[in-house]
Amino acid sequence: MSKPKEPLPAKLGISLIYKDKTAIRSGWTAMEKTWGAIDFLSMVKPFEYTHYYEQEMGRLLYRRWAFFRDLVPQDRLADIKWQALEIEKEWTHDEKRQLNLDPGLITAERLVLSTGKNYSHRIYLGKGIFGDLTLIFYKGSYRPLAWTYPDYRDEQAIWMFNKIREKYLREIADYGLQIEK
Repeated sequence: MSKPKEPLPAKLGISLIYKDKTAIRSGWTAMEKTWGAIDFLSMVKPFEYTHYYEQEMGRLLYRRWAFFRDLVPQDRLADIKWQALEIEKEWTHDEKRQLNLDPGLITAERLVLSTGKNYSHRIYLGKGIFGDLTLIFYKGSYRPLAWTYPDYRDEQAIWMFNKIREKYLREIADYGLQIEK
């Protein structure tokens, strides 16, 4: 018989897609004010995987991932997505976003993104937000699934997520917590 209990806290990460360097600087400030100190920031990469954002944000977009020092309860993901939408709204002019923030959680087992869009593999979290199971940890590495976005299945991205997972596991141990096997 299963015995329900609270899961371990997760490592909060935000995918940030942007065009304007002024917006990005203010975006970091707003994110740290909302979620605390950033303890890992990826390198800047051109965002070339899709044209989905170009009509709204323009061409020549960039992407960075930020991960935060403080671990968060997993059931906060819907609230965190709403906070991200509020930050985006601050940087929306003439109904065009300057920043696209996509929060997600890294755990020992998975990477889950948050979205307002329903689909077959997404689980409703509440407050109009769904959890998108994006990567699973299997045989020593995160693995993409059939629906995983191309930029999340990229080898460099998977390498980075594995490194963040290692950091997360050390942080869990520092809290005196244990991963269930």
